[in-house]
Amino acid sequence: MQAKEIIKRIFDLTFGLLGLTLTLPLFLLISLLIILQDGYPVFYSQNRTGKLGKIFKSFKFRSMVQGAEVNLVPIQAEETDKRITRSGNWLRKSAMDELPQLLNILKGDMSFVGPRTLRPEEKEVGSNRVVSVFDYPDFQERSKVRPGLTGIAQILLPRDAPREAKFKYDLWYVKHQSFSLDIYLIFLSFLVTFMRKWETRADKFMVLGCWLRKRVEKDLVNG
Repeated sequence: MQAKEIIKRIFDLTFGLLGLTLTLPLFLLISLLIILQDGYPVFYSQNRTGKLGKIFKSFKFRSMVQGAEVNLVPIQAEETDKRITRSGNWLRKSAMDELPQLLNILKGDMSFVGPRTLRPEEKEVGSNRVVSVFDYPDFQERSKVRPGLTGIAQILLPRDAPREAKFKYDLWYVKHQSFSLDIYLIFLSFLVTFMRKWETRADKFMVLGCWLRKRVEKDLVNG
């Protein structure tokens, strides 16, 4: 294991435990809100792909109606998805639905920063085709690092952006990953969360992130 990986893991363990401790009252309040508005269950788990393609159970607060995917193929949620509950709408805008993933970070399934966790197969928005992530040419390169609670594609691209575009940003991160970049992306994540713009982000709300997006786009164009 490289030195930067060790530093990253120490950071994840330290702040994962701290974050879980500090947000415990929030866990209880969110759980109560979900129960009062839409009943049980409070949590939702999915199979997700981790480092080197390993499958693990990812935990989230439930933000959609009960049985949202019963008899349906897995599909990415859109920004105006009718399956999202009232409490779920707030949870998704503030990214609070992903708080339970702190448990995944402590287990070593995830990191604070990295490519978004993906389902093994999913029907992409705007397409009728169910796609396996393992079939993507760049999936192996992308999965060399742990998936993250936040990441460059999550911050700089819309939630329902095409997977191909997200992969390009993720591959840029894998190539340029550093502790300072991770800290900067965490800072931007707090900024977006504070402005509650996770669902409908725009450059005017991300002034501090514009230079990074321009750098990534320039690098992608130049190959």
